[in-house]
Amino acid sequence: MMQEQHLFEYAVIRVVPRVEREEFINVGVILFCPSKRFLECAFEVNAPKLRALSAGIDLDEVTAYLHAFQWICSGKKEGGSIAALPPASRFRWLTATRSTVVQSSKVHPGFCQDPDLCLSKLFDHLVK
Repeated sequence: MMQEQHLFEYAVIRVVPRVEREEFINVGVILFCPSKRFLECAFEVNAPKLRALSAGIDLDEVTAYLHAFQWICSGKKEGGSIAALPPASRFRWLTATRSTVVQSSKVHPGFCQDPDLCLSKLFDHLVK
C-alpha cells in the first residue's frame, strides 16, 4: 500500500561571512510541510570550514542567528514577533532574500511521506 505524499518546500541555510564576496558554506536546512503542520530547521556550525572561508568570523554571532531561525520555526517567544506569525508566514520571512551573514537559498519544492525524515535526509545531503 502506497503512503500519502505531502507537498513540502525547503531552503538551505547559508553562512556568507563576507557578503561582498558572495562565498558561502551550507550550514542548515529549513523545511515547511503545510499539510503536516511542520516547520523546522536543522543546522550545524562547522567552525573549521567557516574559519577557512573567513578567519575572523564571529561564530557566537552566527550560532545566535541560527538559534533565532530555530526559535522562529518553532514559534517560540525567543523568536520575537515573527515567531508569533502563522507557519507559512514564518517560512516566507525566513526564506526572504537578504544580504546578511546568514541567508537562505531559493525555495525548492518536493513531495515526502515523513517531513522529519525528509529534513534529516536533506540535511545530510546538503550540509554534512
